[in-house]
Amino acid sequence: MHPATILVADDDAVARELLAEALRKEGYQVEAFASGEEVIARGREGRVDLVLTDIRMGAVDGLTVLREFKRVSPNTAVVVLTAFGSLEGAIEAIKQGAYDYLAKPFKREDIKLVVKRALDHCRLIRENARFREELKSKGEWSPLVGSSTAMLEVYKLVARVAESKSTVLLQGESGTGKELIARAIHTNGPRRDKPFIPVNCGALPDTLLESEMFGYEKGAFTGAAGTKVGLFESANGGTLFLDEIGELGQSLQVKLLRVMQDQEVRRVGSTTSTKVDVRIIAATNRDLEQLVKEGKFRDDLFYRLKVVPITLPSLVERREDIPMLVHHFLQKCATGAAHVVRGVLPETMTLLTQYRWPGNVRELENAIERAVSLSHGPMLTPEDLPEVIRQGTSTEEASLVPGDPLDDAYLTLEEVEKRHLIRVLKETKGNKVKAAKILGIDRRTLYRMAERFGLDLGEELEGAEKEPIGPSGTS
Repeated sequence: MHPATILVADDDAVARELLAEALRKEGYQVEAFASGEEVIARGREGRVDLVLTDIRMGAVDGLTVLREFKRVSPNTAVVVLTAFGSLEGAIEAIKQGAYDYLAKPFKREDIKLVVKRALDHCRLIRENARFREELKSKGEWSPLVGSSTAMLEVYKLVARVAESKSTVLLQGESGTGKELIARAIHTNGPRRDKPFIPVNCGALPDTLLESEMFGYEKGAFTGAAGTKVGLFESANGGTLFLDEIGELGQSLQVKLLRVMQDQEVRRVGSTTSTKVDVRIIAATNRDLEQLVKEGKFRDDLFYRLKVVPITLPSLVERREDIPMLVHHFLQKCATGAAHVVRGVLPETMTLLTQYRWPGNVRELENAIERAVSLSHGPMLTPEDLPEVIRQGTSTEEASLVPGDPLDDAYLTLEEVEKRHLIRVLKETKGNKVKAAKILGIDRRTLYRMAERFGLDLGEELEGAEKEPIGPSGTS
């Protein structure tokens, strides 16, 4: 990886060279200029990652430099340098899109911190732009955001299955974007010009859902004043997205299975059937295999649906995507907003990346929309976020650990251990091997801790091997 290219602009020769030399010692590629004209000319020649510019510099000042780089190189981060007497200019620079400012005289540690943050911000913007271009080249995937390993695997599966007619089963927690993935499969396949019709199987009782899905004839039941075409017929040639398929009642499961087998539907109250060509994409946040075992979901329908299973990761499983998602939602909120929020403070991003997000991407989007509505400046502050995020505790965790969060300061060490163990087990969904690795202990120690706190982990296998501790056993 090439070192970041940083331009320093300051008409004070001593200050300019001291700053440039300090950055070179950090491993950056640094070029120093005495005027605004020179640094602007250099910016037009090729890629620049970061510009550090003094505000007061002759005919072409720092604000002019900022505006020019925003025009010709919007992905370049700009940090303004200012004396204490010109902080008003620094504030104005932030309003115009500067990433941050440094007040003179500044310490080396302050420089290192601001530069690192600015470069991280710059990298994020570039990655987001590159990722969007990649998606555009593959089709209408623009709503999909994320470049984590987990999401890239999902995209690969989507690309492979899009061209086929196979039934797809999307599995994942609520808010992980199952409908977006379903639409991506549809829009990138041969049925893209045909209807895509979503159906929420949990939103209506079975009697109403049946008439919605299959249609009905006039007089089929009380209130059937005319003939209605069902969603299967409406989706003919296209895709029917059956969301929350696990909520489907037993009688409708039988009828759906018959439609999938015969490729024909019969309206309620009709004696004839109509051929249909519909691709089925189903989605659920429930464990269908467990429902099959419990007799609540037909096994023959389950296997009909699970031709190509795709599991969507939770937001916790793709934390590295959170900054990119935040940036995406900020751009989305900018349309029609009273004021534009250009980014988030580092401490705000820390809170966002550390939160558990039980509502996944949907909860994150709502949180950003709320924060933008409440913010007063160009950057989101921690105070703009919902209280539950500022506390670093999800609603789910809060219910697990009752009481005032301030009381945590007076917990015994044993209680702290117990609560932490419960949270780790919850996060790993009871996987004892993963929990032991996270805690840095072997499984026998895990069982002893659980026994001490009165937690039932089930029976440990006799002679179970201990998990390795240390570098070789750390994921």
